[in-house]
Amino acid sequence: MKQYHIVSRIAIYSLAVILIVFGIFHFLKPQDLVVYIPLSVPGGIIWTYLLGAAFIAVGISFITNRLVKFAGYLLAALLTFFVFAIHLPNALNAGDKEMRMLAFISFIKDAAIACFALHIAAGAHHQHLHLEESD
Repeated sequence: MKQYHIVSRIAIYSLAVILIVFGIFHFLKPQDLVVYIPLSVPGGIIWTYLLGAAFIAVGISFITNRLVKFAGYLLAALLTFFVFAIHLPNALNAGDKEMRMLAFISFIKDAAIACFALHIAAGAHHQHLHLEESD
């Protein structure tokens, strides 16, 4: 089972690095991302910064193996919100066929990452590398 734990940690660390990079992007280019926040949501660009901070915090949590269960469920909740509040309406209602396709791709991508986050959170008690133990 040694390989299982190593491969699992590599997958989690990879997701963590991607989340941190994406979170940093929220701070470097907030004007590129604010357009995805529905106009009905008050706060505008503040949400871009808050989400960037959340992505960075989740990534750090996964790398440091602290509060992994909370971080995994938080990430799953955020992505599930994006799926139903942003991507699904855009996939169904965007005027341009290409925009509908991009929204659908974002829908399935974020849904898949949310499922991976749920898997990480559910197995958080196994987050340490126990190479001497077997499952």
